[in-house]
Amino acid sequence: MKIIAAIFLCCAFVAFNIGAQPLPLSTPLPQAVIDALAVAQVPLDSVAVIVKEAGARETLIALNGEKPMNPASVVKLVTTYAGLELLGPAYTWKTEALVSGEVRSGKLKGDLILKGYGDPKLSVERFWQLLKQLRDRGLTTIGGDLVLDRGFFQGAPHDPSRFDGEPLKPYNVGPDSLLLNFKTVRFFFSPGMDDRFVAISPDVRPVQMEIVNRVKWSEGNCGEWRDRIAVDIQVPAPTKLRISFTGNYPRRCGEKVWNLSLLDHPQYVGGVFASQWRDLGGIWNGAVKLAPTPADARLITTAESPALAEIIRDINKYSNNVMARQLFLTLSAELSKAPGSEAASTQIIRDWLARKNIAAPELTLENGSGLSRNERLSASTLAQLLDAAWKSSVMPEFMSSLSLVGADGTMRQRAKNDSLAGNAHIKTGTLTEVRAMAGYVLDTSGRRWIVVMLINHANATQAQAAQDALLASVYRSSPVVGTK
Repeated sequence: MKIIAAIFLCCAFVAFNIGAQPLPLSTPLPQAVIDALAVAQVPLDSVAVIVKEAGARETLIALNGEKPMNPASVVKLVTTYAGLELLGPAYTWKTEALVSGEVRSGKLKGDLILKGYGDPKLSVERFWQLLKQLRDRGLTTIGGDLVLDRGFFQGAPHDPSRFDGEPLKPYNVGPDSLLLNFKTVRFFFSPGMDDRFVAISPDVRPVQMEIVNRVKWSEGNCGEWRDRIAVDIQVPAPTKLRISFTGNYPRRCGEKVWNLSLLDHPQYVGGVFASQWRDLGGIWNGAVKLAPTPADARLITTAESPALAEIIRDINKYSNNVMARQLFLTLSAELSKAPGSEAASTQIIRDWLARKNIAAPELTLENGSGLSRNERLSASTLAQLLDAAWKSSVMPEFMSSLSLVGADGTMRQRAKNDSLAGNAHIKTGTLTEVRAMAGYVLDTSGRRWIVVMLINHANATQAQAAQDALLASVYRSSPVVGTK
């Protein structure tokens, strides 16, 4: 065994040429990782790697560990772990329905108020249940306006096109105290009942939205089917939104889904409310207003979110940006008892890390989701964070929120037919020129390893094979290498 270990370490320490830069003798990257980085043409000074056994003091592999890097969505590990420890795994968000004015014979002579507390997962189904509670309690007619209280978060302006010029993409949706259904409409494309036309049906239909369907059937493979359909959005009147689909849809596609963000938060909530209230048999002809909850308002019913331990599974496994931003702002809104802000939440996280003896001098947070060109984190800080989480009382909830390799989330297709599948919990991150991963690997001898790999380079998106090689090496070779 000693001979095998010596051979492995000797091979690992040999200097290999990548972009005219030899591998330093102090960074024993596995040969397969070196080869994959060479193929991707990613130099070593653009890569940061930390590998260490969970709970151990020694580090097995360290390359550029202190270097500030853009972590992309891997920064969600900071946001979700902080949320678990500072708010608690059982923390829930509420959305309240209140009335201001008298209710007689089912008729409200006043306003209905919806007060949001930042629920990251207020779906249209749960919103419908909230409105149904109002109807079941006897409310039939709203004589006044719909008042939206969005004061739980600071009302900072959000430009959905600022990040990459794609304002309709759901990942660019900004946070809001009254976030509903991720402010997104899911359009289902499928064969009509008689298979003679392409049906386009939304999961929710805000009252102001009109759909114009000019899509025709086509033959051939499905492929990039969205590229064959043009979307045109028009606002013919302040209370009207017309979305037109034109193009061809291959029969072989079957049913597909296209998610689009089309309205701002107040318009979306108001439009969905009007549609669902009407469907429930309610009457309302007022306007949508933004204002704080009146002092005389009376609480009627409340919608409560799933527990935080469940919410972070969506955030980490599926890398949901707006849910991460909701949690990030909730930290300061809840703990400081003032409207949540990015600056206040950043300071709360810095203070929390300091109490855990994690210095993180390089840490730069913008929104806590990773959808940022400015956020910075080092591989060393991430490894310390993962080590602290491993020893934490919330470790089971935290680890189970990460993608299980070969099984679910963003890692479901990777190592699917390999013995590594099911033996690593990993958070991934991808931006232009960024490829990142961090998490835990259970090796073949039953030891748990912390693995962090951050790549910031123009060819970063071509370096997935290097990440996979590192995971496979840790999974198979760590019993031979051992710790220093």
